[in-house]
Amino acid sequence: MPAVTMDPLDLASVLCSRICHDVINPVGAIQNGLELLADEKDAAMRDDALDLIGKSAASASAKLKFARIAYGASGSAGASLDMGDAQAVAADMFIDGRTTMSWSAPRVLLPKNKIKLLLNLLLLAAQSIPRGGHIDVKADIEGETCRYEIRAKGSYARVPPHTVDLLAGESETGVVDAEGVRAYHAGLLARAVGMDVSIALIEDAVVIEAKPAA
Repeated sequence: MPAVTMDPLDLASVLCSRICHDVINPVGAIQNGLELLADEKDAAMRDDALDLIGKSAASASAKLKFARIAYGASGSAGASLDMGDAQAVAADMFIDGRTTMSWSAPRVLLPKNKIKLLLNLLLLAAQSIPRGGHIDVKADIEGETCRYEIRAKGSYARVPPHTVDLLAGESETGVVDAEGVRAYHAGLLARAVGMDVSIALIEDAVVIEAKPAA
């Protein structure tokens, strides 16, 4: 399997496309709700429009806050991030109720790329249960040594296509599209912090593990 050989500018473009794809639905729903408010006289329908706007605004805000940490610079080079802040933005990602999350991790400061890795693996877990379900996040941390385990259970749980190869930095075409960039980006982060990542369907759950590289 050939290694991915993308120009950094192309990779940045794909990441931007992924973020825009994630945010466009709630933003579009806000626009639809505002148009309905402008034209609708019925009080019940206006209440429905306001409810749609409120929920969609909360969803868009949650996705942007999550992306700021998972993809963004999140402070200066070498900065640490708070695991508690990571838990907060992760929980807000599932406010629609289709997916629930349990989180077991100490509230500590860690190098930002280790926090970013955990959040990117959480995105892969959510992607593996397209109809929703439950995600269990566990982090064992001693100093700056981390071990992560994420279990995703739900209807039609499956490892997304090409994820194993993309985590390893490989692709049949040598490039990555917006659908696969989550896995590829997670692999980049794992190698940057000296960790190995595995993903597999075990019984009825997709299990993602990250541990210090051998």
